[in-house]
Amino acid sequence: MTRNLSILAVLAAVVALPFVFRQETGVREWREGDPVLVVITPMNEAIRHEYALGFSRWHAENFGSPVKVDWRNIGGTTEISRYLTSEFVSSFRAWWTAQGRPWRGDGAAIILSKSFNPDAKPGDVDEADWAEQCSMYAAFRGTDDPQAFSSRIDMYFGGGAYDGDSATRQGLLVPAWAPEEIPPGLLATDAGAELIPPGMSGEVWRTPTWYGTTLSTFGICYNRDRMLAQGMDRDPEHWADLADPRWFGTLGLADPTKSGSIAKAFETIVQVQCRHAVEAAGFGPMIDDYELRIAAAKLAPGQMPEGVPEEYQQAVETGWMNGLRLIQKIGANARYFTDSASKVPLDVGMGNAAAGLAIDFYGRFEAQVSNAGHGRESMAYVTPRGESGVSSDPISLLRGAPRREIAQRFIQYLLSEEGQKLWCYRVGEPGGPQKYALQRFPIRRDFYPSDNPVFQAAHERHRAHTTEDMSRPSLDAYRLAEEYVYRPRWTAGHFGLFRDLVRAMCMDAGKELRMAWGEIVARGGPEACPRAMDALQRLPLEPEPLTWTSGLALGRKYDRIDLLREWTIQYRAQYAEAARLAREEGGTRR
Repeated sequence: MTRNLSILAVLAAVVALPFVFRQETGVREWREGDPVLVVITPMNEAIRHEYALGFSRWHAENFGSPVKVDWRNIGGTTEISRYLTSEFVSSFRAWWTAQGRPWRGDGAAIILSKSFNPDAKPGDVDEADWAEQCSMYAAFRGTDDPQAFSSRIDMYFGGGAYDGDSATRQGLLVPAWAPEEIPPGLLATDAGAELIPPGMSGEVWRTPTWYGTTLSTFGICYNRDRMLAQGMDRDPEHWADLADPRWFGTLGLADPTKSGSIAKAFETIVQVQCRHAVEAAGFGPMIDDYELRIAAAKLAPGQMPEGVPEEYQQAVETGWMNGLRLIQKIGANARYFTDSASKVPLDVGMGNAAAGLAIDFYGRFEAQVSNAGHGRESMAYVTPRGESGVSSDPISLLRGAPRREIAQRFIQYLLSEEGQKLWCYRVGEPGGPQKYALQRFPIRRDFYPSDNPVFQAAHERHRAHTTEDMSRPSLDAYRLAEEYVYRPRWTAGHFGLFRDLVRAMCMDAGKELRMAWGEIVARGGPEACPRAMDALQRLPLEPEPLTWTSGLALGRKYDRIDLLREWTIQYRAQYAEAARLAREEGGTRR
């Protein structure tokens, strides 16, 4: 009998343990019948955990019930785009054919087209066919009703401005509110001071269909111990530093076709080289004036209006090519390309890679973890000053969202002071994260130093609780944004091309690239092997020569898979040629 009572006591204690040690959230647990919100995202587990918990608590306090956030984490932005377009096409097709209307073989291309213009009928399309295309396009773009068609997902959280704009142009996103319905105090104070600007220095931070929630920069993470082993005793400060042959075989890089953030970093490298070339040509002081004139003239790409010299555009194009060649050299120094952008700083921290490109919060977090308890800073992260834009990660409402009202509240929470605290507060601070320090830049202006006394007072209040001091110039996102001006005309239209070109140039032909670069480095470097470098750095010639101008249209004129295949074949051949020429013209192999 005593033994049975002992067993029962132990069982009771085991059952009670979860309740004894359960962390008090301040709200009751979610129950069947409470609201659910379905969100697709590339965000990591730490962000998903903290924002699900924080939003549920906020919703319970403000609307009386907790919310279960059903995260759909299927991969990066490329996988998310494919999934959403597939779901929307399937759902729309079922709705369309249920009305007795035939489905066209090109139906998906029509409804998702980023350039379809109902007022511009192509000459080779007859009236009846065009009317059918316009009707289908208008039905998709004009319907926002989950009872008609839907992806069955409410929101898209994460990615970047490119991904938000791309989804908007495909018709996947809709405004959360009409302009006059945006909740007061969300984007500006009652006095009219902007809390969340539309953008800064050429970068877009919000649009009618998506809102930036957190800010990011891009930079270089590096391991000083590994650097010394490579013969380098100076920390990298600029993107171009990663082209140094002494990095050969040691850089960790991520696949830009899998990570929108890393794709943005590669675009930034090209953008910086455009600026350097323009400044070297003597046009630095005239950039703003010239770009305004070009925008106002609305000429064909590459054509200059009166008062803007052709040499200015030539400098932009020279910088553009220099940027691609710089990326090629960085890729030639790579040890690997990974599908996961977060793997690079992990490897750098462990010494498996000497350096790599990193999103700021991954780089800073891993440096803090790796250096803990060592008494020295073996790993470090740097945002190249004046060479990295400040971009935003958006939240958006999907067309036909089944739970629109809850989704609107999620946006409201993310942009509120309460929601923004989670990005930068220390674990356990009042209003801060419960388990993970996210260490990211909030987007709201009142978290940073400011001449506005109200914003400055808020900054000082937050400063006591944040993981890092955002009054430091290197951590003040608004100051960093002022130091780098993004010129969309120079590179934005090539964003998708850069992703595929880097894949062909540095990944699919990566083995051949590293072999050629290794031969060049071993025989005295680029200066000793000019013919080999010329062969190495040729831009693709087929299906047509790649230039600044042609690159704007290649994606529309040719199938993406065919382009990748053709470019890869060309690069493999020219890398083999470069290796042969290096052996012929270089010195004795070191």
